[in-house]
Amino acid sequence: MTNPAPPRKSPDQPWRTEGAPEEPPKPPNGGRKMHGGWWRLIVTALVVYLLANLVLSYFDQANEPTISYTEFSKQVDAGNVEKIYAKGDSIQGQLKKEQKNPESGGGNYTKFNTERPSFAGDDLWSSLTKHNVTVTAEPVVQHRSFLANLLISLAPIILLVAVWVFIARRMSAGLGGAGGMLGRKAPPKPVELEPGQQRTTFEDVAGIDEVEGELNDVVDFLKNPDAYRRMGAKMPRGVLLAGPPGTGKTLLARAVAGEAGVPFFSASASEFIEMIVGVGASRVRELFAEARKVAPSIIFIDEIDTIGRARGGGASMGGHDEREQTLNQILTEMDGFSGSEGVIVIAATNRADILDPALTRPGRFDRVVQVSPPDRTGREAILQIHTRQIPLAEGVDLAQVARTTPGMTGAELANLANEAALLAVKRKQDKVTQSDLSEALEKVQLGAERPLVMPEEERRRTAYHESGHALLGMLQPGADPVRKITIVPRGRALGVTLSTPDADKYAYTEEYLRGRIIGALGGMAAEQVVYDVITTGSESDLEQVTNIARGMVSRWGMSEEVGRLSALPNDAQQAYGLAAAPQTLDVIDTEMRRIVDECYEEACRKLRDHRDQLDALAQALLENETLEEADAYRIAGITRLTKDSD
Repeated sequence: MTNPAPPRKSPDQPWRTEGAPEEPPKPPNGGRKMHGGWWRLIVTALVVYLLANLVLSYFDQANEPTISYTEFSKQVDAGNVEKIYAKGDSIQGQLKKEQKNPESGGGNYTKFNTERPSFAGDDLWSSLTKHNVTVTAEPVVQHRSFLANLLISLAPIILLVAVWVFIARRMSAGLGGAGGMLGRKAPPKPVELEPGQQRTTFEDVAGIDEVEGELNDVVDFLKNPDAYRRMGAKMPRGVLLAGPPGTGKTLLARAVAGEAGVPFFSASASEFIEMIVGVGASRVRELFAEARKVAPSIIFIDEIDTIGRARGGGASMGGHDEREQTLNQILTEMDGFSGSEGVIVIAATNRADILDPALTRPGRFDRVVQVSPPDRTGREAILQIHTRQIPLAEGVDLAQVARTTPGMTGAELANLANEAALLAVKRKQDKVTQSDLSEALEKVQLGAERPLVMPEEERRRTAYHESGHALLGMLQPGADPVRKITIVPRGRALGVTLSTPDADKYAYTEEYLRGRIIGALGGMAAEQVVYDVITTGSESDLEQVTNIARGMVSRWGMSEEVGRLSALPNDAQQAYGLAAAPQTLDVIDTEMRRIVDECYEEACRKLRDHRDQLDALAQALLENETLEEADAYRIAGITRLTKDSD
């Protein structure tokens, strides 16, 4: 199995590295002590404490109005004072009934404060005794103690200290200090592989030997740069790996770094993009700077079409949006290579046609390597790699699995091996058998079985539908052999007919494509011949027929009316009608209908001529639900012409 990508040491770091030298940890804040920071913390705490005390004192006194001594004497004489507390000339008290305070602009009060003048000669005690006023030994208005005020005022300070400690820990962890809180990313830290884990090399890559040959130049340059310098040769500054998803582009880039024994920086292009304009460009600068520090090294950018899309399409805001700034920074950094740094940029994309021309010109990504799905020999080698750690039973033929998986990529083959291992575990087996691999292939290609109970009439119609597909595939010259027929519901389909070629095909003749259309229309034709009705079960068949017919007419020059031109390129199919003149589109539609109608008539004619074989296949499907290749040809009475595909 291939080695997984090493994890990031920091979640804020938008790239991964492996093979880089370990750097000693630096003390927080670059080794400088935070004396100034702690003084600022102490001063801030004192200010917060004083402000909190002032606020608390204000609210503490807000409900205790101060009244004049005249007002107090008036309330005593009126018998409205319930109790008082005196300390020196200061008097606190509480009224029996709420009164209006003439000194406060009309505010009412019950508890009050007042001051007795030192020159007052009234007989206050006699008056209080006369009106039964209680003189208490405790204050009438209870104030919070100093300790309570201290605890309350310390609450915001404790919160402030907690925030400060959090920031200090982030700084000591190397996440950029306070700047990291505002979105600035820290420089990348080397990420070491797990103990015992080996780096990816070309031994972990199979099925794309011709691509390995092109990348061997890069490996040799990284190993022996002096030899190239003496000859005056310069290696490409950038290598673009273009190909369908799952073909192993990322694995190839890691294998190049592992084979050369140099540090490997890996990132997805989308990880550089942020909402704040300029962050992506900053991250690109930091990534290239770190790669230069440990040169020779490799920078790998996955899915570069995310930021490398051609500019000037009208979607950006004057060329200053985040995506374009990030792209411009990548272009600038690659221009900054003199060729002697030993830093090579490898990028991967499955949409090389939409990349900006400035990105693919010589001097930047000046070498484009096409990574295609593997051939049969390559698929067998890939299966051997992905079954290294899977115990296989005696008699497992990986070559036979490779023959029946044309067009599958390395990722799909890895998934196939894993599905077979999962099936073996469910069946409580010790080893993976050929049957497990076959069922895993059916699950991957056809979908998982559905426990759907169909009415007998609909089940019979499905049997004729699949028999029509299979019989026409057997009768049509040059058609792909029928591998399996089933009326067991799988995925979205009520039944499936599986046909795969004996050998990989890279170019298709008009006869072969017409045979594909006839075979795809076989289900609808069988329903028409047997039941004289058409059902919705042919939806996916018609989609396949439409795509083939459109390609024949508008892209591959297989129509005399349209001629030998690409009237509707593949990337214009999403905007159908924008790539050609209206008259040309009308001709394309007419020719597509002509081809499909001719194929449908031929399909119906062949099924009528071979009705007995159609009935035999349908009856066998109703009895057995699934027919393998040999049984299907035997029941149909057709000899399968095998040929050596080696």
